[in-house]
Order: sequence, then C-alpha cells, then structure tokens
Amino acid sequence: MAVAPRHRPIKARRRFGLLLGPAIQLAGLAALVIGVYLIVVIGIGRVPTSDQRTLLGFSMAAAAAAALLYQPLRDRLSGLAARLAGPKSDSPSEVIRTLGSRLTSSLPLDELLLQLAESLRSSLALEAAEVWTGSGGLLERSASDPDVGRASLILTSAEEAVVARAGVPGSAWLTMWLPRVLAGREEAALRAAPITHAGELLGLIVVERQPDVPFSDEEEQVLAALARQVGLALHNVRLGSALEASLDELQMQADELRASRARVVAAADAERRRIERDLHDGAQQHLVALAVNLRLARELAESDPIGARAVLEDLAGDVHEALEEIRDLAHGIYPQLLEDRGLSEGLRAAVARAPVRARLETDAIGRYRRDVEATVYFCCLEALQNVSKHAGRNARATLRVWEEQGGLRFEVADDGAGYDPQVDPRGSGLTNMSDRLGALGGRLSVFSAPGDGTQVVGVIPAAR
Repeated sequence: MAVAPRHRPIKARRRFGLLLGPAIQLAGLAALVIGVYLIVVIGIGRVPTSDQRTLLGFSMAAAAAAALLYQPLRDRLSGLAARLAGPKSDSPSEVIRTLGSRLTSSLPLDELLLQLAESLRSSLALEAAEVWTGSGGLLERSASDPDVGRASLILTSAEEAVVARAGVPGSAWLTMWLPRVLAGREEAALRAAPITHAGELLGLIVVERQPDVPFSDEEEQVLAALARQVGLALHNVRLGSALEASLDELQMQADELRASRARVVAAADAERRRIERDLHDGAQQHLVALAVNLRLARELAESDPIGARAVLEDLAGDVHEALEEIRDLAHGIYPQLLEDRGLSEGLRAAVARAPVRARLETDAIGRYRRDVEATVYFCCLEALQNVSKHAGRNARATLRVWEEQGGLRFEVADDGAGYDPQVDPRGSGLTNMSDRLGALGGRLSVFSAPGDGTQVVGVIPAAR
C-alpha cells in the first residue's frame, strides 16, 4: 500500500493558514457590522420598519465596502505622498550602517566612494561632498557630488602628519593647512575629515554647506566615523593590490624558473652532444690513426725495420697532437688550472688566450666553492667571447673580480660599439650567463648604449 508523503499535510496546513487570516478579518468585520446593527436597533427601542431596514442594510453594505477598500487605498495614497515628497533622506547613522555593509560587498572602490558622497550630501543636507584618496603626499579627488571632476593635492611629510591628526577641522584650519581645498568657496561652511589608518593619511572627506547652516557636533562625529571606515576600506584595498602584485611577481618568477630550468637542461644536452662530436671528430680520429700506424709498424718490424722506425717517429708527433687535442677538450669542460690554483690563475690564463685585448684586475681573492668558481670563470669567458664578436676589431676589455659584502662580483667592460638593450634582446650567451648565476641565487646586469661600450656585471651572494 502506498504511503502519502509526510510533507503534504504540512503544505495543506500552510495553505490553510494563509486563508485563515483573511477569513478571520472578514468574520470580525461582519461581527462588527452586526454588532453596530444591534446597537442601533436597541438604541431605537423598536424593530425597524421595512423602509428603515432597507436603509440600514444599505448603510451596513457601504460600511463593509469602505472597510474592505481602506487598506488598498491607504497603500496607494501613501505611495503617492512619498513620490510627491521626493526621495527619502537617510539619517547620518543610517549612512554609517549602509557604508559598513557595502564595504563587505564586491563593489568597485570608485563606485563605493561615489555612493558615499551622494549619501552624505543627501543625509546632511549639503551643498557638496567630496572624497579624496591617495598616499605618499599625493591626494586626488576620487568622487564628488555634484561632480566637479578630478583634482590633485600635494602635501609635504610635515603637512601629512598635521592633517592626519587634525580631527574634523573647519574653514579656518583649512585656510592655514589646505588652502587649495578651500579655494573658490571661502564663504561656505566646510568640514574636512582625514581618512587615516594606523596614523597614515589615506585621504580626506570634504563637505560643504551654506554659511548660515553650521555643522553640529553629531554631524562631525558622523564624518569622523565614516572617515575611519573608509580608511579601513582603503587599507584593505591596498593590501589586496599588494597581494595581487606579489602573486603576479611570484608567478613571473616561477615562469622564469621553469624557462631557466628548461634552458639549463637543453644547454646540458647540447654540451654533451658537443663533447661527443669533439671526441669523435678530434681525439678519436687521432687515436684511430695511432692504432693504424702502430699496426703498420708492427707489420714492418720484421720485413722493413727502417720503414718501421720511420713510422714510429711519425707516431711520436701524432701522440703529441692527440694529447693537445685531449687537453683542449678537457680545458673546455673544466680547466685543470682552475681546479688546482683557483679563480685568479684560471682567469689569468683565460685572459692570455682571449681573442680580444683584455686586462685582468683582481683584489687578492681566495678560493671559493667549486660551483662558484666554475660559474664565474665560464661567465667571464662568455663575456670575453661576446666582446670579440660584437664590440669591434679594436675593442679592449677589462675584467674585474672582487668581493663585496660577502658576495663575489665580476665585471667585463669594453670600449666597443655598444648596443641598445631596449631594441636588441639578450642573446643566447647572456641568457646562459643569467641562468648560471640564477642557479646559485645570483643575478646578471647589462649596461650598454650605442657607441658607449658594454658593461656586464654579475654577482653571487654568500659565495664561500
């Protein structure tokens, strides 16, 4: 057997309750009319005649109709009166409550400040209301009613401190400290409420009224309370903007880090392929030739001793060439001199072999971690290569390495052609240098101008 849902009786009771109210009102009205009828009959003292009953019936019906039409007619008349009286003005306390609720909404700040100016003008019966916002000594008129456009106001640090502690000053005070706010309305009654947070000036609320209508103490308290609420709102907006900027910066750094890691991986793969190619085309070919000549010398050792001796003499030169090839290859991977004697000696040898005229300046630097020395060494070599490629035939370079504030710094400067960094983006060499330094928490800076040479500066903090 199907069971009816339990919520149906509840809905039925609700519908019954909605109909019960009007029914009770009609019953009460009928009882009132009958009661009045009985009172009239008793007051007359006799039963009404047929004509009197007809007249009394019409009177009762008219009374019932008037009672039924009273409520709708009253609502319509109240609406008409409200329209004729104009918009309702909120009380000052209502403006404070309304602003507090709007601060928690998602309204844009400009719209919120405009609504504040309009509410202030309406509730306080003002001639004009303005809201100025800003920081760092620069205030701008953000909202006004009636709209008078934008304007700016520059304050010194001393003026900021005075205005932030001013309370709710009037025209006389404004004449001394903020004459530009008072300009053009010297005869009006003005009040200015500083918008502050934690002692910092974030703006002003400026209100204007006819000179014969002074501001009361309650109105000044309302202005001060509104200024405090707006100060909190502006502070929250600044925190939100700072948070968004931090998130954007973190996102950009994360993107740069991902791109840098991808370039490091690609560079490592390319370097491995280069080493493999150099081994195949250079050292391996020399070793293969040595193996062939050794086999030939062994075959000639019994049949042609003189020829075998000549082959062995040639092998001595081939061995020397193979050693030089392997030494040059190893130098490109990690110089033995850098490993044994440190950065100063390694760079000194690099400058001597550089394809450009260069001079080395070091300030008695010592030994550093292996990764730090390798990074500075190869960055300096890359910078010297860039000088030889781009600075011009007669360019000269100066390489400096020094310690500063616990970090290791280097600089490669040339007097060559230079370039415009805004027009010419960084090439692969500078990008590789930046990636190397970034892996150790360092950074690379490039300064250049057409015809004024180029200066490449790198720093690695806490190098030891």
